[in-house]
This record gives sequence, C-alpha cells and structure tokens, in this order.
Amino acid sequence: MAQKLWEKNYEVNAEIDRFTVGRDREMDLYLARYDVLGSMAHITMLESIGLLEKDELRMLLGELRNIYAEIQRGNFQIEDGIEDVHSQVELMLTQRLGDMGKKIHSGRSRNDQVLIDLKLFTRHELKEIVDEVKVLFDELISKSNQYKDVLMPGYTHLQIAMPSSFGLWFGAYAESLADDMLFLQAAYKMTNRNPLGSAAGYGSSFPLNRQMTTDLLGFDSMDYNVVYAQMGRGKTERNVAFAMATVAGTLAKLAFDACLFNSQNFSFVKLPKECTTGSSIMPHKKNPDVFELIRAKSNKIQSLPQQVMLIMNNLPCGYFRDLQIIKEVFLPAFDEMKDCLRMTAYIINKMEVNQHILDNPMYDAIFSVEEVNRLAANGMPFRDAYKKVGLDIEAGTFKADKNIHHTHEGSIGNLCNDKIAELMQSIIDGFCFERMTQAERKLVEGDEK
Repeated sequence: MAQKLWEKNYEVNAEIDRFTVGRDREMDLYLARYDVLGSMAHITMLESIGLLEKDELRMLLGELRNIYAEIQRGNFQIEDGIEDVHSQVELMLTQRLGDMGKKIHSGRSRNDQVLIDLKLFTRHELKEIVDEVKVLFDELISKSNQYKDVLMPGYTHLQIAMPSSFGLWFGAYAESLADDMLFLQAAYKMTNRNPLGSAAGYGSSFPLNRQMTTDLLGFDSMDYNVVYAQMGRGKTERNVAFAMATVAGTLAKLAFDACLFNSQNFSFVKLPKECTTGSSIMPHKKNPDVFELIRAKSNKIQSLPQQVMLIMNNLPCGYFRDLQIIKEVFLPAFDEMKDCLRMTAYIINKMEVNQHILDNPMYDAIFSVEEVNRLAANGMPFRDAYKKVGLDIEAGTFKADKNIHHTHEGSIGNLCNDKIAELMQSIIDGFCFERMTQAERKLVEGDEK
C-alpha cells in the first residue's frame, strides 16, 4: 500500500503520481544513509526539548542504526508505492516500533529534510573528490620530478614555440589542481551549514535547538535565516557544480594533451598497451580511448552548472517541485567525477615519456629565443638580436644551442614543485574534514546510555 507523509482522505490520480514522483525513489537511494543521520540528530534534539522520552529516543536511535547498517550492506530499498526515502525510513520505524516511529517528523518538513540529506551527501562526496584530486596531484608531481630534465617543445598556436619540459608539463596540471581545490573548498564551506529546523522555509513553533543539531552533525554553522536556508536549495548544487567543473576543465585539457602527444605525429608520450584499445579493422591500432572518454565525461561535467541554473534560475523564494529534477543531474555526477580522477591518476602513473624528442632537427627553431637572449645578454640590443636570429633562420644558417639555463621561479630549471605541494596541502588542511567525520562516527556508533 502506498504511503505518503502528506496523505489525507483522498488518492492522487495514478498518472499524476507517476509523473510527480518521477525518478525520486531511484535518486533518493543516494541520500538514504544521510536521511538516517539527519533523523538521528533531529530526534536527539527533540528529546532535549521534551518532544520525546528518553526511552523512546534510545529505541528510535537503535532502530535507525539498524537501518543505517542495512543501507551500508546494500540491503535497503524504497518499496513500490513508497514516495521517497523519508517515507521509507519513517515506515520502517513505524513497522518496527509502532506509533513511536510517527513522532520523528515533529518540527521538520520534507523540505528541510531533503536539504539536510543533500548537504550531508554533498559534503561527503566533496571529501571523496578532494581525496581523489590529491592522489592525481601526487602522481603529477612525482612524474614532474622524475622527468624534470627531459625537454620537450612548447607550443603556441599549435606551432613550435620555445623549450619546455615534462617537468613543466606535468607540474602545470598539478598546480592547476591546487587552484581547483580552492573552488572545492569554497563549495564545501558553503555546503557545510545546517538547514535543519527551517522546516518548510518558515521555521517552527516548536522550541527547536538548531545549534544542537548543527553540532551533532558536525556542521561549521547553520544557515541562520530559515527563508534563506530554503533558498539554498539549488544554489548549493550550482556552486558545487561550478567547483566540480573547474576540476573537470583541468582533466579535459590534460586528456586532450595526452591524446595529442600519444599520436604517432608527436610521439611525446606512450601509454602501456594494456591501457589502450584496438580496431576491428586496423590491426595496428592502439587507441587512447581512456583519455578520450575522460575528455568527454569531463566536458559533460562542465555543463552541469548550466543544467542546474536552467532548472532553478527563475524561481522566487520558497520551495517548488522544479528543484526535484536537479537531483537527476547532480547526484550521479560525483561518481562520474571520481571515476575520471581515478582513471587519470592510474594512466599518469603508467605513462612513459620520450626522452629524445629534441634530437629531431625539426625542433631546432624552438631554441631561437635562447640565442636572442644570449646575444642580448652579451650587449646587443634585443631588437637587433631578434632581427639577426630571424634572418639566420630564414637563410638556413641558424645553429641551435640546446644547452639552456633557466633559473627563475617556475621555469625549467626551478620548477617550485615543493612550493606547489605546500600550497596544495595548505588548501586541503583548510577543509577541516575532521569535524564532519567525527560527528558522523559518533552518531552512528552512539555513546548515549
């Protein structure tokens, strides 16, 4: 039999029910464990203000922990006819504990319940993305240090330009991820504020202790204004999507480089054959499909902020069912993001570089600026030196001196990888994930007598 938290003495048309519920049951499985965590904190607070007895709290918390364990084991499902995860959890409590299970919704609405679920889910997923970004960052820094002395041509306009190095190439993407991490940190801090107690967006006549639930769930603070707490629905997802898009942008650019440099026309890098795919007709093919898919998936993730905005950008304050659709594009994006990060780190770890690229005389011209600078350093005006070297190149008499000496910060001879690593670590330390993890662990393990 169908159960809806708002059901009264009439039934909704079956087709209307199908359309309005949509994919919510499927999407809410992402949120199940967080719905339980939110309920644990909420009922603990309810007991503190006299809306639950101590024995009721103890029994409800015990059963919520059982449900949490079922979710962790993969045994939880939202039954046919049950509208969402909130209804399913309340139904399970009522089936197991009787009318006591019906008390857990006092002082909240499904509006702030889904808000708390989304925030708890999102901050957890952001931590996992941060962890995966750090793994990739470490691989890039390692490769940068390993190949710091291997030169390669740098390009502008897809024309050979000046000497670069694999130390610079790998390190550039590492530093890009450090900047991306700042966006992730901002998204996490905006997410890590407690909306619980805002109810339907206008608070409650119950004397709720919102600071208590904020502390129990390990939030940095609460969303103070209850109307703004509800206005955060959609805004949080949009801001997080922008942060994910910045990481995806770095991955997409790296993937394009890797595909280009792996081609026979470049032969700068080599992917292990077990990490490539073949052709049904061309027996020689070893295709970089993994980087092509990383590029495509990363570009897809970069469209996520626009998808979220187009759903919520013309809504006034207050709740609207439009917001439900954001779940469908937002919740699955984290798994795709983490998968791309893992695969990129895996392939970077196994990538080999060509250490003799510049033996080919076609790249000699990239040393022209070195010769101009050498002449200028010896007293010739820069513009005269530029003209002389240009004329030598046109006449075919230019001789490349490949012994280069770059010493300034961030150059071929001074990568500053230690500084980049310090920057990344300082940003990671700024997340302060410990508050979140300790609070959730305490709720799940329990210490009440």
